[in-house]
Amino acid sequence: MIPPEPVAPSPESTAPARGGSPVEVFLAFLRLGLTSFGGPVAHLGYFRTEFVERRRWLDDRSFSDLVALCQFLPGPASSQVGMALGLSRAGWLGCLSAWLGFTLPSALALILVAYGVQHWAGLAASGLVQGLKVAAVAVVAQAVWGMSRSLCPDKPRAGLALLAALLTLVAPTATGQLAAIALAGVAGWWLLELPPQAPVAHVASGVSRTAGIAALALFAVLLLGLPLLSGLLDGRLPGQVEGFYRAGALVFGGGHVVLPLLQATVVPSGMVTDSGFLAGYGAAQAMPGPLFAFAAYLGAASSGPLGGWAGGLLFLAVIFLPGFLLVVGALPFWDSLRQRAAIQSALAGVNAGVVGLLLSALYDPVWTGTIHTRADFAVALAAFGLLVLARVSPLVVVLMCAAAGFAVLG
Repeated sequence: MIPPEPVAPSPESTAPARGGSPVEVFLAFLRLGLTSFGGPVAHLGYFRTEFVERRRWLDDRSFSDLVALCQFLPGPASSQVGMALGLSRAGWLGCLSAWLGFTLPSALALILVAYGVQHWAGLAASGLVQGLKVAAVAVVAQAVWGMSRSLCPDKPRAGLALLAALLTLVAPTATGQLAAIALAGVAGWWLLELPPQAPVAHVASGVSRTAGIAALALFAVLLLGLPLLSGLLDGRLPGQVEGFYRAGALVFGGGHVVLPLLQATVVPSGMVTDSGFLAGYGAAQAMPGPLFAFAAYLGAASSGPLGGWAGGLLFLAVIFLPGFLLVVGALPFWDSLRQRAAIQSALAGVNAGVVGLLLSALYDPVWTGTIHTRADFAVALAAFGLLVLARVSPLVVVLMCAAAGFAVLG
């Protein structure tokens, strides 16, 4: 999560323009879902151009407040901003329309990729897929590089990141990942002292405190209850649903952090192979829209008990559900919550912890499952340089890696 630029406080509340229709919202976000390449930070830039400058649904101050809220919460920040904009524009159906328009293009494309990997046996072992896996190495390395610079700017937070990485390397399980995030948050609460942030204007979203409390309660009930339910029910599906919900509920720091959380759910359980997981993650980098759409690929590629279109759409909905509940629940309380220094310190600790989590994932499974030869390393290194130094679009880099894989790595 990249902190937004401070905005001067305003004595008056500003709210997005109301009166739109769900169809209007869907079409506006469908256009973005088809064209918004570049990750969550780029998505927010597209949103500002579309809804602040072009459509004038809200002003800069209101938009900055929404961004601040959604970057404070776990979950897919750009999608949560979209949900809040749709909610403010056209109510609850507007919220659903915004999510569908922004998410479905990449989700449907990734479901088709999953079918391709399943039905063409040689595709999974081809140089083309190896190129996608090598692209994933470069993209995750870039994420670690960029997030460490913004989220670990001092020695205490860098230390928390390293400790989180060590913990998850020693205990490479979902429990180890949760423990690393929790310990980093507690350490941040007690040890980190941050300068106060300037307040920003409130966005009147139309969500009542009662609705907010109900959403937060449902979020907590599902987070705590799904593990118990999966333990009581037979079969793999309850555990898979719990794992995807947990991944969506605990992702701080951007969409790439979902990688280790999902890997811990789908690979050890045999839902997908490690190779298939990395190939899908590489393909997801070439898609517009949210990286969380990767869940649609995993659901469609699942070996059971639910796969194909039904599995893809189910797990897509499950991974986005906690982000929706959190943003709806937090909107009525955001002004008072974000001013508390202890909350800001705990969040800074969590952010440092997820950098360590991603660093650990960069080694295993991303590196260990992909880099086997000098050629693999050379292509990954070149892709990393293009992303970090030349600032080439991730889409272009992924396509170049796929081409290199077809020509050299096959």
